[in-house]
Amino acid sequence: MSIRIRKIGRIGQITLQRPEALNAVTHEMVLKIEAALDGWRDDERVACVLIDAEGHKAFSAGGDLQHMYDTASKGDFEAGRTFWRDEYRLNAKIATYTKPYIALCQGFVMGGGVGVSLHGSHRVVGESSKIAMPECAVGLAPDVGGSLLLARAPGHLGEYLGVTGTRMNASDAILAGFADYFIPEAEWPGLTEDLIETGDWSAVSSLARDPEDGPLMGLRGQVDAVFCKSTLTEMLASLPDTDWGAATMKAIRAASPLSVACTIDLVRRARASGDIRMALQQEYRFTSRSASEGDFIEGIRAAIIDKDRNPRWRHARVEDVTQAEVEAMLAAPPGGDIGF
Repeated sequence: MSIRIRKIGRIGQITLQRPEALNAVTHEMVLKIEAALDGWRDDERVACVLIDAEGHKAFSAGGDLQHMYDTASKGDFEAGRTFWRDEYRLNAKIATYTKPYIALCQGFVMGGGVGVSLHGSHRVVGESSKIAMPECAVGLAPDVGGSLLLARAPGHLGEYLGVTGTRMNASDAILAGFADYFIPEAEWPGLTEDLIETGDWSAVSSLARDPEDGPLMGLRGQVDAVFCKSTLTEMLASLPDTDWGAATMKAIRAASPLSVACTIDLVRRARASGDIRMALQQEYRFTSRSASEGDFIEGIRAAIIDKDRNPRWRHARVEDVTQAEVEAMLAAPPGGDIGF
């Protein structure tokens, strides 16, 4: 089984069960989670929803990229588009769910894992949590509503986190608005039992405490000074001659130039709209083209298939991507915008 879904006591519990695959979210898992949420919405016996995962390494390190590569590399782009449409519909459903939605997020929480957890109302992180949106490194862009989470981060942290894929610890994630509560992971089993028995979400806030500070707080000034600029060329030119500046430059240069350029637009469009469905619609415009017109196939080949870490992107540098190309990737797709 890749997922266990059950009603137990006063809660509906969703447990990801693919620890050997870092709990990568499959299309089947997406459909099962959506069906469960639909069934529990008006069920008076379910006071709240709890999503958790087996294994210590990851709540979920992302979506099932292997399957998406296998289909796209054979010219079947519709399989990926169908997955993204269904996944984004679930992300919107979680963000607007009428009952408390509690997520316990240990280890890696990335990409599709963010989508099934961090739109919930009560997002719990622990000492092992490592949260990121690293899509630009594989020719995608922050999706599953991630552009809106990034847009809501203070200042211009969203642009920085989106184009670099920087990993956040518990403190960083709370600062950036990706999480709400830090609870030591040794206390999660007891919390789960309390929720099963009572269905009272306030058990979460009663256990929360302050985590140790992460690096993001100290970087706020530098990040805002660089990523407030209008264009990527200006951002790169304003990076300071420091270890942080060099690391930021390296991360951006290694990523897909087309993805990086589109990510800046996606975050800023999401900031302007503030709406989860609008953010997902914009993301779908990019992802629906990412294999046929973008760098997705090459990015997955280099990172996951051949693992040579030497992708041959469509553009040599981010400065080579034109605004017209960005607009084309974010225009309404031929099949129409995603519907909710």
